[in-house]
Amino acid sequence: MMKRVIVISTSLRRGSNSDMLADKFAEGAKSAGHDVEKISLTGKDIQFCKGCLGCQKLGRCVISDDVNDIMSKVLKADVVCWATPIYYYEMSGQMKTLIDRMNAMYSQDYQFRDIYLLTTAAEAEAETPKRAETGLTGWIDCYPKSRLAAHLFCGGVNDAREIEGNAKLQEAYDLGAHV
Repeated sequence: MMKRVIVISTSLRRGSNSDMLADKFAEGAKSAGHDVEKISLTGKDIQFCKGCLGCQKLGRCVISDDVNDIMSKVLKADVVCWATPIYYYEMSGQMKTLIDRMNAMYSQDYQFRDIYLLTTAAEAEAETPKRAETGLTGWIDCYPKSRLAAHLFCGGVNDAREIEGNAKLQEAYDLGAHV
């Protein structure tokens, strides 16, 4: 069965290690016959949430930037894949800001069931991405029909494109191919 897959690359550097994982996941999902769209936050206008809760009445954010368009795509997706670099043992700030701004989705019907998380970091210890996973599962908990299907962590990569040739790229492809 074909699924609608949204891959959100939160790194602001095109071709970064986490962006490369996102590309491989998307490539795997496309190879399996799914409808895939990758959204890069590079160049997107994503302002901070003002906490006004207007979104709960309107079903969209009152701020006019790129978030409402991203939200509409996420709501219609069957699968959502987040890719983020780990900064100070946490998801990127731009990922957290987008999650905060997607508060308008809380009261809406959503289609997604499986959520994937792809993370990269200079540190290689298994606990390095735990806070990012916890932060994302806080968002997932607001959508009880969904679940964290998998989290792929690639540690020990720091410089741009250092992930090239790493086995985690194949793992990301395989994850995408099995959504």
